[in-house]
Amino acid sequence: MDNHPSESLAERTFQYQSSMPSLPVPSLEMSLSKYLNAVRPFAREDEFKATVDIVRTFQEGVGKELHHKLLQRAETKKNWLEEWWLDAAYLEVRIPSQLNVNFGGPAPYLEHCWPPEEGTQLQRASISTWHTLQYWDLIRTERLPPQKSGNTVLDMDQFRMLFNTCKVPGVKKDTIRNYFKTEREGPCPSHLIVICRGRIFTFDAVCDGQILTPPELLRQLIYVKQCCEGEPEGDGVAALTSEERTRWALAREHLISIDPQHNGTILETIQSSLFVVSLDETTPYSTPDNYTSLTTEALTGNPTIRWGDKSYNALSFADGTLGSTCDHAPYDAMVLVSMCWYLDQQIKDTEGKWRGSDTVRPVPRPEEMVFTVDEKVHSDIRHAKRQYYESAQDMQIVCYAFTAFGKAAIKQKKLHPDTFVQLAMQLAYQKMHKRPGSCYETAMTRKFYHGRTETMRPCTQEAVNWCKAMMDNTCDVDARRKAMRLAFIKHNKLMAEAQEGKGFDRHLLGLYLIAKEEGQPTPELFLDPLYAKSGGGGNFVLSSSLVGYTTVLGAVAPMVHRGYGFFYRIRDDRIVVSISAWKSCRETDAASLFNNFCSSLHEMFHLATTSQL
Repeated sequence: MDNHPSESLAERTFQYQSSMPSLPVPSLEMSLSKYLNAVRPFAREDEFKATVDIVRTFQEGVGKELHHKLLQRAETKKNWLEEWWLDAAYLEVRIPSQLNVNFGGPAPYLEHCWPPEEGTQLQRASISTWHTLQYWDLIRTERLPPQKSGNTVLDMDQFRMLFNTCKVPGVKKDTIRNYFKTEREGPCPSHLIVICRGRIFTFDAVCDGQILTPPELLRQLIYVKQCCEGEPEGDGVAALTSEERTRWALAREHLISIDPQHNGTILETIQSSLFVVSLDETTPYSTPDNYTSLTTEALTGNPTIRWGDKSYNALSFADGTLGSTCDHAPYDAMVLVSMCWYLDQQIKDTEGKWRGSDTVRPVPRPEEMVFTVDEKVHSDIRHAKRQYYESAQDMQIVCYAFTAFGKAAIKQKKLHPDTFVQLAMQLAYQKMHKRPGSCYETAMTRKFYHGRTETMRPCTQEAVNWCKAMMDNTCDVDARRKAMRLAFIKHNKLMAEAQEGKGFDRHLLGLYLIAKEEGQPTPELFLDPLYAKSGGGGNFVLSSSLVGYTTVLGAVAPMVHRGYGFFYRIRDDRIVVSISAWKSCRETDAASLFNNFCSSLHEMFHLATTSQL
């Protein structure tokens, strides 16, 4: 790469990694007092008293000891949480990840130059693939600027995990294989995987040091499509990645044992590939106001054409719309959102067209990779598909735009748009379910070395008091407004603290894991019914995230069976929300929650309008 003066002055993607501050450990006292505040809304007087006693005993006894050990661990690691979080939140989890853990979503290009249109699938796929490869090149050559929050540099390590990365199942615990290297570090695999009708193909996306152009990529995709058209479907080995983790690990061991050299090589080729392009035959018609079918298809679509463990599956549908499904273990959604926002801007700027050369170099044709299989593999695939479709059909997803107002109008009222949405969500839940719902909002801790997330718990006593005021017809406007103001202040404070590494959920997890690692009995604090009732141990009824202020949105399954996944993006003029729930749970309904959410937004806006808060 030419070292132009401007380029040598530009900040490199990973330039600040070694100087990022360590993840702090909050004080035990602070974390436990925050914990008590957080469980308060879910407790009767007598229950709360019992919990206060449990917490006091913990703080003076075993908790003190565990905290001391945690501080020792933090002295030797720049991020005391990193390995633990990866293991506990992702790699040791045994439920199938493709539906329960992966995040998926619609591409926003249908809002401008790529509305649904038959006959455009491969051409659009080749252009979006080309832009994606440019993004890979930006990271590989470290020309992607490091992200910042104000002047604070954010950790960029997760960007190494977007490409050339795959989760590999293990009988007790999965592992992440990452084959990505920056240009300074050495050679990096540059082949793509294309999956079509249950058949797997590969080709190199770089030829003579040059990334294939859209016309060259198009020729490769046409070749794959022609190979598969009018032919019987392939074995669909990819469906195994949607299986319960231990079952998939055993099925994979068996698959390798049949033909170690050949099958092992195919698996390694898939794992090390840049990403997967899935050619999907469905047409999930969507519009800017209603992304439901595209989001549903992205998250619950055909398992034989997605490699669920890949960090990025680029989904290309028959009507020219696009989407993605990604393994959540190696990185958080913000990484994919950053790339998709880049793609959206590039595609919009070029009107979805390729203006470069149409010359197609003689590149080698895609190669089909066919596993050697036996009857057991076929039966494993049948089992995987059966359990996958059973769960997929049980998932309810709605993805709609609320178009009455957005960020601009909320900011005009001097209110924080994210807090506004969070409080409206809680009011909607409480209107429907007549009780507070334990709630998780993602807080980003990327100000710290290898920081990922912290839990922010939005169901504060202040939020509950405000919801009660809103649902109490005898309550006057002034009292409601005052309660809303207190709820806003509390939420903003807790979120700011969580982003500074001063939450309490990850801290408590650390203390729990130290006790576990040392073979100590589980401390009573974690066995207290209020711990789980308030959301602890991954029991949050509302699992929510602000996906950002861009055009990119996704969805994840609910954390618990009687819960919801609630994800949203906030634009100047609209708020787009995707809500997931399980149909087999009689008391939840994603569509009703959305309707209640809309009316709550209107009520709040009206309340903020009748006076300045």
